[in-house]
Amino acid sequence: MSGLVTSSSSLKEFFRELLLEVAARQRVALGESTEFYLVNLLAEFAATDKLFSRDAEGRRDHEPLAELYHRSLQQEREERIRTLRRLGDVSLYKVGFFSGALQQGMVGPDYYIQMGGAAYGQVAELVPAGGFTGVYRELCDKFRSLVEVLEEISARGLVSAGPAGALRVYESWVRTGNDKLERVLVDAGWIPRKGPLAN
Repeated sequence: MSGLVTSSSSLKEFFRELLLEVAARQRVALGESTEFYLVNLLAEFAATDKLFSRDAEGRRDHEPLAELYHRSLQQEREERIRTLRRLGDVSLYKVGFFSGALQQGMVGPDYYIQMGGAAYGQVAELVPAGGFTGVYRELCDKFRSLVEVLEEISARGLVSAGPAGALRVYESWVRTGNDKLERVLVDAGWIPRKGPLAN
């Protein structure tokens, strides 16, 4: 992706166009502020360092969702909002982009979907009325649909990266039968079209 995108603003524009195209194809309507939030999330997490927290020695560390949630219960309102928002963001990104890997872990994608959706729902109740309340409510209500949008975005990126990425998407499609992955493979010419694919 780094060869395609050279600056933060072009990275955001790249993700915005891709997000709008995939969301429209999957018939997931998004409010303008939610679209803005998701584009910023994708651009921020494009640097994988953002997925990790830092331990006391400054090393990258993967903090389990349950620990984030437990910490949020002990925090004051503003800090709790930040922690729950991070829990929602990390959950959405990980399950959207790494669903296949999560299926082989101790907890599967549904755990991330439940934790992330619930976290955004709690943020919607904690933030002051107005502002981003509607964004967090929409992220909560459409979490599973947004995961599917991100899965397709991820699959497109892998397929465009070359044969190794396309093979990963193909293997995931064979394992899951996901019609969105099939559409990505058909569109890229990696598998023949069997018949008309639904939008």
